[in-house]
Amino acid sequence: MRLLLIRHGQTIDNVNGDLGTVIPGPALTELGQKQAAAIPNALAAEKIAAIYASTMQRTALTAAPLAATTGLKVEILHGLHEISAGIFEGKSDKDSVRGYMGTIISWWKDSAARVPGGESGDEFFARFTDAIGRAAATHDGTVAVFSHGAAIRTWASAISRNIDEAFSRVHELPNTAMIVLEGSPAEGWTATHWDGEPVGGEDLDDPTAVDPTGDAEA
Repeated sequence: MRLLLIRHGQTIDNVNGDLGTVIPGPALTELGQKQAAAIPNALAAEKIAAIYASTMQRTALTAAPLAATTGLKVEILHGLHEISAGIFEGKSDKDSVRGYMGTIISWWKDSAARVPGGESGDEFFARFTDAIGRAAATHDGTVAVFSHGAAIRTWASAISRNIDEAFSRVHELPNTAMIVLEGSPAEGWTATHWDGEPVGGEDLDDPTAVDPTGDAEA
């Protein structure tokens, strides 16, 4: 199975650096819409069998152009939503970002640790892995999964046999950037690609945006 984990397009939260994880969340900015529109051409060589999005509207909106081009339906899959920010929801100050991302990074050593007011690493890994498992049970080809910055980086890094904490911390995942995993739930996963820019190219990146869930942590 070839798993294309694609981060959603830009939202106002990404522009402002706000930690926004409440469903349904904001829609896409004008740039976010352009990023989404560039995805079908960028993935034209992929033989996509299914398209999944989280319960947050920004992922479904990002997936829509690819669905229109391929004729596939965007299937909403529970469990793919962003890691809960808990008491840090809606905040952008350094202490809040440090509290949120610091807890997530600590899951490498202690997955029982909990974002204050949010979820633990064990809870996150269980629901995201279950969601991917349900997708894999239905399709064994190439599947496009539209999810979120912290969720994709955290899950892909932890589940992949060839990525460690150091790698995940220093590699960014901008809006509509993609991580590719190959394998299966039974056999395990190997990361074969990690974008450092939107799939449509660096012209669609926004270097002025404050983006704590997509920026490198080093």
